[in-house]
Amino acid sequence: MKAELVKDVMTPGVVAVRPEASVVEAALLMRTQNIGDVVVAEGQDVIGVLTDRDIVVRAVADGADPMTVSVQTVCTPDPVTVTPEDRVAAAVTLMREHAVRRLPVVENGLPVGIVSLGDVAEAEDPASALADISRADPDARGGA
Repeated sequence: MKAELVKDVMTPGVVAVRPEASVVEAALLMRTQNIGDVVVAEGQDVIGVLTDRDIVVRAVADGADPMTVSVQTVCTPDPVTVTPEDRVAAAVTLMREHAVRRLPVVENGLPVGIVSLGDVAEAEDPASALADISRADPDARGGA
């Protein structure tokens, strides 16, 4: 039986950083938590999403000093969000329309999780290549 609601496939819990946090702070948090993204939050409000790719493409590749540049400067601002009660199909449609691979999950104005393409792949087709990659230990991948 396929999961129909976001709450059935999302990764619960949110790792968040303040907008003024440095890119290095966010990168260290990602490494410690073994994740590829953090929510940028001002209090309880989600104001952006910062991915490891954002750090590389929008900070490092531009020659920005990761010790001093803020995450707000390089994150994707005003992210599209979903609720736990939204349908997985609707989340996938939003990802496609906005060309993103993950969406913050917000309930009653508070971030409660993240839903990613990998989460959807694991729920929809556990034997797919994307599901296999999503389950793999990132430290064992060899950085490819």
